[in-house]
Parts: sequence; C-alpha cells; structure tokens
Amino acid sequence: MRIMAIDYGDARIGLAVSDETASLCGEAWTLVERSMERAAEAIAKEAKARNVESFVLGCPKNMDGTCGARAEKSVRFKTLLEACSGIPVTLWDERLTTVEAHSVLRANGKKTKNHRGKIDAVAASLILESFLGTIKK
Repeated sequence: MRIMAIDYGDARIGLAVSDETASLCGEAWTLVERSMERAAEAIAKEAKARNVESFVLGCPKNMDGTCGARAEKSVRFKTLLEACSGIPVTLWDERLTTVEAHSVLRANGKKTKNHRGKIDAVAASLILESFLGTIKK
C-alpha cells in the first residue's frame, strides 16, 4: 500500500510517497500551486498515477496543541482532497517539521538560501517517515 504525505503551504506543497510496502519514503518533490482547488486536483492525479491508497496531511498545531489558522487550512484542504480524490486523508501533527527539514538540509551541506525549493519536499518526507513509524505491520 502506497501512502502519500503532504506538507500543505499557500504557494508550495511538499509531497512524499512511500514504497509499495509502506516502509520507506520512495520519492519526494514540491508542487507549486496557490489555488487550493487546483492543488487538490493535481495531488489527486499524482496519487492515482502512483497507486496511492491513503494520504497523511500535515496539520501544524500550535506548540500548546491547539489549532490555529494554519491547522484550520489543513482541515479545509483535507475535506477538499477527500472529495476530489476519493482517498482517505489522515491529519498528522507536524509541529516543527519545517525547522527539522532546515536542519536536515544544513547537515547535508545545503546553504539556507537554497532551501526554498527543497524544504517542503523534505518536510513531507519527515511527515511520511513519522507516520510510517506508527503503522503496525
């Protein structure tokens, strides 16, 4: 079963897809799209092409666990994506994944000014890896 993780942003969306056994992140990339509706359609198309059976969508909660404006956007996107794709979406607490993604890129010798095009894909892969770690096989 393939799972796709999504790091939803207003302009760039990180996507990561697991391997067929849902054990590892197989690929990660960034989608540039500002329209929530077009983003949902594009992600549904990518998911269908990769035989994705489930989505895990990052839901950035506040540090105290409450939902703020960004989390509310994720909830709206979840509803839209499920309607567009017919694939179930699990919301996943993604607090600090972008911070961690910057650390991963810096640790691999990438300069901060070059992070913009990669940061969302790395964040999506971190969301995916975190989620995969909870799945009972």
